[in-house]
Amino acid sequence: MQIQLRHNPAYTVARCFLGPQEPVRVESGAMIAHSAGVQVQAKAEGGIIAGLKRSVLAGESFFVTTFTAPPDGGWVDVASALPGDALALQITPERPYFITRGGWLASSYGVEVEGKWGGFTNLFGGEGGFGMRAHGNGEVVLGVYGAIDVFDLAPGEQVTIDTGHVVAYDLAMTFRMRRAVAGRSIQSLKSGEGLVFDFTGPGRVLLQTRNPGAFAAWAGSSASAG
Repeated sequence: MQIQLRHNPAYTVARCFLGPQEPVRVESGAMIAHSAGVQVQAKAEGGIIAGLKRSVLAGESFFVTTFTAPPDGGWVDVASALPGDALALQITPERPYFITRGGWLASSYGVEVEGKWGGFTNLFGGEGGFGMRAHGNGEVVLGVYGAIDVFDLAPGEQVTIDTGHVVAYDLAMTFRMRRAVAGRSIQSLKSGEGLVFDFTGPGRVLLQTRNPGAFAAWAGSSASAG
């Protein structure tokens, strides 16, 4: 599978070019268009339990749609529900990734994407305790709200990221969650930054420049005020 990004960075569409009879797994509802002859099948990938883990726990849909190219190949266009960028992330057997809720759009057939418990740090980090673990060999298409920033951390190098902005990270990395102002809950709230992650390299962490949770809260308060 080859990925071509168009209309980025604000309204990115990822075109997944497929070889003859090559399949691609796509989040339900993420498809915009596909070429003629592409076959479509939707099912609970991995069974009912796996489907429930994706939908109830990981924030994705119960069903996964598989698009399969005809003998002469084809393409499938996918995009996120929120305006923003997209990224093709390479997954290798020795480098699995954790993807936070709502970030996964599509993946090549050599990659397994399954619901995973991300730990209590993620649970209280604003994106839910579960996300998606991507492992295998191939590419994953991620969609974000806003633009994508990528930090490749050297061994021992650290970066602090607001919890609502984290999209994905290398599972080999270490991290911890803390208050933005260490030991001071009231000061953290006053700063507008409640909780943050400290990531330590080596490894890669991806973030989005806009926070979906913060936008939802703002839209809700604006609607109530109106």
